[in-house]
Formats: sequence, structure tokens, C-alpha cells
Amino acid sequence: MAHSHQQHHGHEHPRQPVGGCGGCPGCSCESTGLNLTGPEEKSWVWKDHWLLIASALLTLCLIVIDAIDQIDLSPYLRVPLYVAAYLAAAYPVLLEAGRELKAGNVFNEFSLMSLATFGAFYLGEYAEGVTVMLFYCIGELFQDAAVDHARRSIKKLLDIRPDRVTVERDGQTATVQAAEVKIGEIIRIKPDEKVALDGVLLSPQADFNTAALTGESKPDTRRAGEPVLAGMINGRTACTIRVTAAYADTVLSRVLHLVEDATARKSKVQLFITRFARIYTPAVILLALLIIAMPYFFVADYQFDQWFYRALVFLVLSCPCALVISIPLGYFGGIGLASRHGVLFKGANYLDALRQIDCVVLDKTGTLTRGVFKVAELIPAEAIDPAELLAGVIALERHSNHPIARALLEFAPQADAGVKATDLREIPGRGLEGTIGGRQFQLGNPHWLAAEGIAVAPVSLETPQTVVALARDRQYLGCIIIADELKPDAKQAVAGLKAAHLQTVVLSGDRGTLVEALGRELQVDAACGDLLPQDKLAKVQALVDAGHKVAFVGDGVNDAPAIALAQVGIAMGGLGSDGTIEVADVVIQNDQPSKLLTALQVSHLTRNVVVQNIALAMGVKGIVLLLGGFGMATLWEAVFADVGVALLAILNAVRLQRQKLS
Repeated sequence: MAHSHQQHHGHEHPRQPVGGCGGCPGCSCESTGLNLTGPEEKSWVWKDHWLLIASALLTLCLIVIDAIDQIDLSPYLRVPLYVAAYLAAAYPVLLEAGRELKAGNVFNEFSLMSLATFGAFYLGEYAEGVTVMLFYCIGELFQDAAVDHARRSIKKLLDIRPDRVTVERDGQTATVQAAEVKIGEIIRIKPDEKVALDGVLLSPQADFNTAALTGESKPDTRRAGEPVLAGMINGRTACTIRVTAAYADTVLSRVLHLVEDATARKSKVQLFITRFARIYTPAVILLALLIIAMPYFFVADYQFDQWFYRALVFLVLSCPCALVISIPLGYFGGIGLASRHGVLFKGANYLDALRQIDCVVLDKTGTLTRGVFKVAELIPAEAIDPAELLAGVIALERHSNHPIARALLEFAPQADAGVKATDLREIPGRGLEGTIGGRQFQLGNPHWLAAEGIAVAPVSLETPQTVVALARDRQYLGCIIIADELKPDAKQAVAGLKAAHLQTVVLSGDRGTLVEALGRELQVDAACGDLLPQDKLAKVQALVDAGHKVAFVGDGVNDAPAIALAQVGIAMGGLGSDGTIEVADVVIQNDQPSKLLTALQVSHLTRNVVVQNIALAMGVKGIVLLLGGFGMATLWEAVFADVGVALLAILNAVRLQRQKLS
């Protein structure tokens, strides 16, 4: 539960009402979140409710005895036994009703059930009175179990951080608390051990299971210098990691806090149901009084007990617990389901908001592409050997830290064997100049070479990708095309969004020709490049002003303003900036754009479950309430309708947590 009624009213309760504060009609507490980080609550077991079991057994025996004509139980024994059975089941409810009444909360489900069962005893319907309370309490237990299951399933998902690590200090290894390890220290990860802290890999290579963070169980191979995140599980080879973040600042810690916050943020439906319950309960009590009083003026043969009984049926049926617990459970289930598949919703309200979008705006670099340069093609000039072209390029780029230089070196690390460049000079924004074997070389933007009077090939000027061209003694030798590699699932993601009838737009700060080419490849509705952060913001604002419900997906600091403006901001959380993740409403942990489809599917599934529960609860109760008003339903039907509908709604909500996604 988010917090106890004790914290709100200043007294201790014998048991928590279902749904936490805010789920109970008449309670003024606001939160309906699940406490995931507080002290572990003891899971309920049947032996903790022996009084309820005893009440059920005694009531069953008394009902059987009443049904046997040969047994005539004395009223002096029969009534006390029913009272004993009633008190055994009802004492927590009666205590709760008394405390709520003392706190000024007259209209709540506890007083409602107490009134209904007292009325049954007044009419001599002892079996019905006890059974109403008994089934209500059993229903409460099942609801408590469902809430407990929702909280534990999310907590189990998140409770994956080992608290102790093996750290290297002064040439020795020691096992210490993970929170004590400082940034820059080196920790050892044993085979099959969970990583406790974010860091960079020092070992040459290691395989990790990233399912806890990304929802993907496929092993992820990391090499020296690449990041390793808390929550990953090491493969079969021991490795070492240099710590880059404190225990409280790891990616996994951020995930934990995001999901904690998510369970406390209500959707519009939850907020409506909370307000509705506070109006609903006093309204049905007033209607019950009218059911008793109004017929006196219009019915010739008015019998108080008859209309009083109908009012009791009405009261029992009017209990809104199926609504106030199954709807939050539905949203908790959706948040947990998404988390297991590597998507974090920061609140139930964003589950609803994502379902309503009609336009998805995507950043390019880091969202649709890997953000890592790769050599796509070598195009040597006529009569030039490709190896000669490559050797000259690598010799000039050997000592550069530019991303393009790294891509070239990874493509052909030994291409410049025996070749040495001297007198290197960088021309800012243009390229490099240097001497190789006494001859002058120029490497860089082909437009720069063309401006210098060098006859470069048209292909180097026309291609939308990044191009580096090489000239020797002002003679063009060829060019190399560098491409930012498209993520493997980018096409799948865009195709899925279009299949869902969503407009797709790509906005990027990269060159317009490059972005437009990418847009044509992905078949998006619009693609625009050469945008500064304020330009992206203006584009998103224009879409919003045009009446679109926009989701913006990005990863960089420059995307943060647009993410904040969109109806739903979605951040790529694996490599995304902290600022972007902070302002986003949804975080995709493994940077896969196809997880957008997962998020959309979860939002629709959650909405379906919530709507089904509302329709079920309101529909069945409405029908039986009408029958009860005309005397066609008894307390037996009322209690079965109330508890039965509540249990069906709860089971439907719990089903969502186990849903398999396509």
C-alpha cells in the first residue's frame, strides 16, 4: 500500500483496507501507489485468518441445521451462535467503521456493510446477515492478495541489485557493500554473477545477460572500454570493471525510482473513480433511505420490513470495491508488464496518453540509427588501387580522435603498414593535410577539395551520406562513404507505427539530404534535417497546434525540450542523456525503436482491461440494483453479485500481468 490509514488519521488499524488510501469510499487520502521500497510486508496466509475460517465453518453448520426440519434449535442458542459467527468475521470491519466515523468519515464501505448486516439481523435474517459480512471479508482477502501480488511482481522485477561486490584495493580483493565502492575503483565480476554497479569493461571481452534491464535474454557481448550496467548478469568468464557511477546513481537505480513513481501517479480514470466513490457512497445511502420512505406515500399496503429489506439489498449491491481496486490493479499490471519487456512508464496516466497519440516524431541519431559511424563503401578514382586509397586515408587519420577516424581505423586497422604521415595539419571544419613519402596529401570534405580547385568525382559531392575524399598533390584519388548504421529493428518499428495508423516524422540536426534519404528508406511521412534544438521544438509545437497528439522519441540533450513539450515524451534509456530521461514520460531501456510497438500494445491492453472491469462492475450491479429495487433480488443474490463481480474484475486485472506480447 502507498501508506497506511494510521499515517493519515493518526491511529493504527488492525488491517489495511483494500486499495490503500483513496480506494476506500469516503477516505480522504490521495495516494494509491504501491510501496516498493519500504519494509517488506508479511504475505498473508490462511492461518492468519483463523477467526474468519471459524466463522465460515460455524455459519455453514448453522445453515445446514436450519435446513433440516427434524432439528429445532432453540432461539436462545441459535441467535448467540449467529452473533458469534458474525463477530468473528466482522470485527475488523466494525472497528474500521467506528474509527472512520470518529474521524468524521461517515460514508464509507465499512459503515455501509455494517448498516446492511445490522439491518438483516433486525429483520431476523441471521444467516443472510452473517453471510453478507463473511463473503465481503473473503472478497477483501482476495483483493488484498491481488494487491500483494501486483506489488510483489513489480518489486521482484526490480529487486535485482546485489548489495555486495568484490573490489580490488592495494593489490588485494575484498568483499564490501556496493554502496561503499567509489567511482574509479575496480570490481571483479564472477561467472554468472550480477553486476552491482555501472562501469566500463577492463577485460578484453565478456558476455552479459541483459534481460533485467532490456527484457531481452539474448547474450550481449561487450569489449574492453564498452559500458557495463548494474543488473546485467555476467557469462561464464570472470571479468573486471572500472566503476563509473555510485550505487545510488546507476541506471538500475533510476529504473527502480521510475517504477516506484509510476505506481503512485494516477490515470484520469483512477482520479475519476476516486472522486466518484466519494460521491457515490453517500448517494446510495440516501437512495436506500428513499427506498424505505417513499413507498409509504404511494403504496397502499406499505410494509416497513419489506421495503427495509429491499434497501438492504440495495446497500450491499452498491459497494464500489470492484471498481476502486480492479482499476488501479489494471494499471499496476500494465506498468509491470511493460517493465518486464524493457519499457518504463513513469505513471498510469502515460499508459492512457500513449493510446491517444496520432503522430510519432523520431530523432535520427541514437534513436533510429546506432549513432556509430561505419565505412559503407570505398570508391577509388580510375586507375587507383583501393588499397592505396585506404592506406593514405588511414595514415592521415591514425592519430585523430574524431568519430569518423575511429570508424576508418576499425574498418582497416593495419591498412597503412609501412606508410607514415608527417607534418600533419588540421583545417577546422574541412579536414587534414599532411606529407607521405615527400608528397602532399589532403583528406576531408569533398566540397573543400573542390573549392581548392581539385577535380573530385561527382559521386562524392552528391551522395547524402558523410564522405571523406583524398587527394595527392592536388590529384583526386577517391572517396570513402561513411554511414551511421540503421538499427536492425528501425524499419520494423516504423512499419508497425504506420500499421497502427500513426503519422511518422523524423527530425534531426544532421544534413537535410541525409535525413531525407533515411526518411525515404524507412518510408516515413515526413523527414527534416539541419535542425537546431529550437527548430525541433518549433516543429513539434506546430504539430501540437495543428491538433495532433504527439509522442516524441529521442536520446540526446538536444531532444529534451521537444520531449518535454510532446503529449508523451519517450527517451532511449540505454545511452540517452540523464536530462532527457529525466523529462521523458516513457523510457525504453535497450534503445530498440521496436519497443515503441511494445509500449503501444501494453497501453491498449491496459485500457481494454480497465474498460472491461468498469463495464462488468457497472453493468452487473446496475441490473441487480434494479431487480432489488422491485423486490426481485434477495441479500443472497446481492452478496454473490457484489463479491463475484469484484473477484472477476480482480482476476481480469491480474491476468494482464501475465499477458504475452506479440
